[in-house]
Amino acid sequence: MKLIVNADDFGYSRGVNLGVIDAYRHGILTSATAMVNMPGFAHAVELAGQHPGLGVGIHLVLTCGVPVLSDVPSLVDEQGRFHKLREIFQYATAADIEREFAAQIERFLAAGLQPTHLDSHHHVHAHELVRPVVLRLAERYRLPVRRFTASSEEEDAYRAVRTTDAFFWDFYGEGATVETMERLLQQGMAYETVEIMCHPAYVDEPLLAGSSYALPRARELAILTDERVKRAAAQARIERITYKEIS
Repeated sequence: MKLIVNADDFGYSRGVNLGVIDAYRHGILTSATAMVNMPGFAHAVELAGQHPGLGVGIHLVLTCGVPVLSDVPSLVDEQGRFHKLREIFQYATAADIEREFAAQIERFLAAGLQPTHLDSHHHVHAHELVRPVVLRLAERYRLPVRRFTASSEEEDAYRAVRTTDAFFWDFYGEGATVETMERLLQQGMAYETVEIMCHPAYVDEPLLAGSSYALPRARELAILTDERVKRAAAQARIERITYKEIS
């Protein structure tokens, strides 16, 4: 099995960024996806430059913070912030989504980074309105994409882009345990390529103030660097990779 362990939300805050880097340096993390519209993005770029072995992709954002573009009226509320997840699809148009996501990709490139792949905050790219947009951008920029579900409809839609054979999101919330990670590593043996999602962080004020998922991130970091998990991931049949190796 070729294994990608990807941290979402790189760039959210300094605490998130430092947690991601420590999960990479001292744990099983191989990859991260960056939120280019968040205050910690410049710090994330700096850290990525210091750790070239870390695969860094783009965490496309539609439901957190403010957009990169100023003229995407269907995506924002009266304060100019993205609509919340529960509201965004009441207002969003595919045209505004595509323009904003393209701008986010271009901001990432302008920072001097080469993206390994695309995924999205709150998995919005699995939504029927967003999926075609992200797949078009993936083809345009020749990037792999995280596949959130494995429905027959998605199997057809994803044929034109690169992705993993399996994606596991179970390591989250109450499921963020050593036992869950050990189970996922074993379960992944049935596939050639697997991504496991995670959210490691050192909890800081921006994270506490802005995210409903804050404190559990410290537990995720502890587990990703736990010696039991590191031993399980060091099995001879597991090769840890990034999305750069997905063909």
